[in-house]
Amino acid sequence: MATRMKYPPELRQRAVAAYHAADPKPVIRQMARDLGVHHEALRNWIRPDEADHGERQDRLTTSETEELGRLRKENTELRRSCEILKAASAFFAQELDPTRRRF
Repeated sequence: MATRMKYPPELRQRAVAAYHAADPKPVIRQMARDLGVHHEALRNWIRPDEADHGERQDRLTTSETEELGRLRKENTELRRSCEILKAASAFFAQELDPTRRRF
C-alpha cells in the first residue's frame, strides 16, 4: 500500500527550484520554516535532486534508485523460483530412484 503524500508534488518542485535558485544557498531549516514544511522533508527533496544533477556523489540518482529497487524485486523472484526448482528436482530425483522401494 502506498503511503499518502503529505505535501503536493508542485510544492516539492517549487521548493527545490527555490533552493537551487538562491545565492547563497539558504539554511534548509530556515527555508523550510518559511515554506511551512518540515526541514527533513525539504532536505529529503533536495538531496535526490542534487544527485540527479551530479552535485552529490554520495547518493544514488533517481534512476539508479529505481533500477536498484527493480533488480532487488527481480532477485527475490529469481531466488523463489530457484527454491521451487530445487524442491521439484529433489522430488523427481526421489521418484526416479531405482533403489527406493514402492509398495
